[in-house]
This record gives sequence, structure tokens and C-alpha cells, in this order.
Amino acid sequence: MAKKPGFTVLSFLGTTLDHRGQAERWHHWRPNVSMCQHEDQLVQRLILLSERRHLKLFNQVRSDIAAVSPETQVEHREFAARDPWDFEEVFDGLFSLSRELAFDPEQEDLLVHMTTGTHVAQICLFLLTETRHFPARLLQTGPPKGQPANKQGGPGSWQVIDLDLSRFDRIAQRFAQERAQHESLLKSGIATRSGPFNELIAQVERVAPLSTAPILLMGPTGAGKSQLARRIHELKKARHQLAGAFVEVNCATIRGDAAQSTLFGHKRGAFTGALQDRQGLLRAADHGLLFLDEIGELGIDEQAMLLRALEDKRFLPLGSDREVQSDFQLIAGTNRDLGRAVGRGEFRDDLLARINLWTFRLPGLRERIDDLEPNVDYELDRFSAKVGRRVHFNAEARRRYLQFATAPDAHWRGNFRDLNASITRLCTLASGGRITDRDVDGEIARLQADWQRDAGPDPGDATTAAPVAARADDDVLRELLAGRLDAIDRFDRVQLAAVVRCCRRHRSLSAAGRELFAVSRQQRATSNDADRLRKYLLRFGLDFATTTARG
Repeated sequence: MAKKPGFTVLSFLGTTLDHRGQAERWHHWRPNVSMCQHEDQLVQRLILLSERRHLKLFNQVRSDIAAVSPETQVEHREFAARDPWDFEEVFDGLFSLSRELAFDPEQEDLLVHMTTGTHVAQICLFLLTETRHFPARLLQTGPPKGQPANKQGGPGSWQVIDLDLSRFDRIAQRFAQERAQHESLLKSGIATRSGPFNELIAQVERVAPLSTAPILLMGPTGAGKSQLARRIHELKKARHQLAGAFVEVNCATIRGDAAQSTLFGHKRGAFTGALQDRQGLLRAADHGLLFLDEIGELGIDEQAMLLRALEDKRFLPLGSDREVQSDFQLIAGTNRDLGRAVGRGEFRDDLLARINLWTFRLPGLRERIDDLEPNVDYELDRFSAKVGRRVHFNAEARRRYLQFATAPDAHWRGNFRDLNASITRLCTLASGGRITDRDVDGEIARLQADWQRDAGPDPGDATTAAPVAARADDDVLRELLAGRLDAIDRFDRVQLAAVVRCCRRHRSLSAAGRELFAVSRQQRATSNDADRLRKYLLRFGLDFATTTARG
């Protein structure tokens, strides 16, 4: 069905601008009357919103519109707000109006007039139009330019604004550039190549500016949780969404009264050694961001107090009978499975529910091996800036280091923290700022020794290595298999223990499978290392998640 000719316009009656006195009104620009004087823009239907007490003014405006535009049908719609500056009340009234009027965009070309009404009403009209509750474009009108204030009668200006930003390439490009800048900030300027990680950062970039709810960052130690939390704070502060400081604490380093005092503060005399009042980190983070790393290490009592502080923004310092306030945003970090911790009674399920609204899992370095090279460059640049001189690899040294660092048997147990330490050592020892083959060979030997030591006791100690390793393996397997271990041959125990150690060095079935089947997979036309490893574990009633879970 074709649209009706002309426009349908929704507008507020201008109780000041449309009211110019009886005798002088034609010498002044009046928004709703002048809107209908445009010969090339026919207003077919005009819906004017006003309170009942302004009906006299409405009748005058309707009469004047009939004189200049007989084709225009003018309708009155009562709109009353006890407080026209109360955003919630005005928005609710206009939202209800959008349902009642039920405009049909297939038949009506609707314009929402933004020139009259209070600023609150104009903002509400914009929001309801932008969200398509009013299926319309915006109309802005203005008085004629270059005329004295008392001789501004006439049509004036008429400008239609379409909120479909996809039609405006320059605006769309600007938003895209801003998103790219924000994502680069969250990645510390590192040109990461991992598709899944880049998608995770894109999600964080969308969520962080819009939400003040807690954010949970999961992932292994050294995956970059603390750095990402700090960058989120910088992003929100740059957009004036936070005014306070970034406050960070590792919950694994605080216990008992010290934990409560550190987080919630204390009054003098609250416990032995409390010689003066202490503010506590929650108050230090007021209007800022609090990052609680390893939140799973908090005691149950501290968890309960934190939950109260999150929900009510109020809490009791240790030894005080008077509550204090702090309005902070929480980011929590953990390398533990908090769901399992809830099952063991070590973590409160209501606190987990409160912090689990926005959850992002940061992958370890082995899962982001494509990002190792750009992170090497980042660490080189950071060290160079710190010492004030340029440090770099020679070509062969760089090739050898990257080949070793990205190999399937490169463990990187400490993830990016280990990589930072490795590059720091290389840069510190680099003669003349140049990392050579010899430097790389020494670093490779050191890393291999560290990773071998992490895997178990020193194999060169013939007197203790075998019995200690066997006892350690049996302890691990008994934790996984309980009473079933006694029914397994020693031969199978040794093999299974080696597989478990390998699984615990990796964050995925595929990564562990690549190490375990590195030789045999070369002779296979097709390989599915993850499936082979899954079937092996299933023989013992295990899966990868159970095998790698440690309390």
C-alpha cells in the first residue's frame, strides 16, 4: 500500500515559542505554525502534545495552521507530567504514547519534531526514535536567518535527520576507528593474531563501557588478567565513566584478620597491632575499579562481606559498629574452577552468581601461540623504553628463538609472565643491545632445565628420583581414581601418570595430544590427537577437565 502524501509530524506544543501574543504573533517565528508554511514540505497530519491547561493556545495554533495550510489535520493529544524535568516520568509517558499511537511506517512518513518541549522531552524523543519505538526520522526547525527578532515570521529552516548511521560512511568509519583504538588499548597496543583472543577483546570492548556490573576474568596464571583489568580501567576513565583509582590485590597473599583489614579496613584497637585506623582497599577504590586477583583464595567470611559490599555499597570495617560506603566496580580474576570450589564448599554460590554476569576466559600462551612473536616484540620495546636504549635480535638469533618458543614441547607454564622473564634476561645480557645466537642458546638451555624441573624431581639423582617420583605419581593417581588405583598394574600406572603430567602442562586436549603423539602422528594419513587422548583417558574413567583440575 502506498504511503499517504505528505508527512505525519509528532510535536510538543511550544508554550513559549508558539505563544507570541494575539496581535504580534504573525511577526514572529512560531515552530509549529511555521513548520506548516513550507510549500515544498506538506504536513498532512500534525499531532500536538500538551497539557489540558494549554487548550486555548492549542486552539489558536490550530486556527493559524488552518489559515496557512488548510490540508493539515491538527490533532491534540494530552500529555501531562507532574515534573516535566523528571526523566523517568517523561520517558515512561512517551514510551506509553508510542504504543498507543501505533504508527504504521508502511503508510505514514513519520517525523518527530525536536524543536519544542523541554530538554528532557527532546532527549526522550531522541532515544525512542533511535530505538525505533517511534518509526520515524527527526525534524529540526529554526527561525529565518538574517532578520530582526521582531520580524521573523515565515517558514524558517527545515532539516530532517535520519538516525540510520549505516548510511553515513564517515560516521561509521569514525565509530570503527574508535572501536579499533579501544581494542588496541585493551591489548596494550600488541598486534595480536589469534582469532579467538581478538574476538574476546572485541567482546570486552563492547561490554566494558556499557556495564558497571562485576567482570570475572578466568585463565591460568600469567595469562594477562591483571594487565587487562588495568586497561579496562584506563578505557573507562578515558571515557569519564570512572573517576577513582585502579586498586589491585592478590587475594592469595592475605588471610584471616589481615584479609578483612586489607579489604574492608579496621578501627584502631580492632586486633593486636592495629595501632591506627586503616581505610581498606574497598574505600580506596571508591568511584574507581577494584581488581581482586585469585578471588577464589578469599575466605568464606570475607566472601560474605564482599557480597554485601557489592550489593549495598556498604560494609563494616573490622572493629567498627558504623558502616561506611564505597561505590566501586569489581573485576575478579581466578585460575580456579569456581564452580567446583562451590561444590567443595570453598566458595559461596551467591557470590559466584553475583560476579558471573560477564565472564571472559583468557587463554594461556600455548593456546595463543600465534601471538608469541608480536608479544616478543612488545617485550623488546618495553625493555628498550625502560633502559633508554634499543635492544634487538640478530636475524638468526630471532629465528632460532621463535622456532624454539613456538615448538609443541615448549611448555610456558607461567605463560606471558615466563615470556617476559625470558626476554628480560636476553635483553639484560645482550652486548651492545644485540641479542646473538649464543645468548639464545643459553636462554634455551635455561628454559629447558626449568621446564624439566617443573615436570618432576631431578632425574640425575639416582638415589631418590625413582621412589620420590613413584610416590608423587601414586598420590596424583589416587586423587583421580581413589580405590580404583589398586586394580591397575604398575606398568599402566607409570604410563597414565606420564599422560596426566602432560595434560597438566597444557590447556587443551589438542595441545597435550600433539606432545604425546608427536612421533606417531607423522606416520598417519590423518590425525586427531584430541580424540586419541580422549579415548585413552576414558579407559580409566577420566576426562581432560577432571585430569587437569587441581584444588
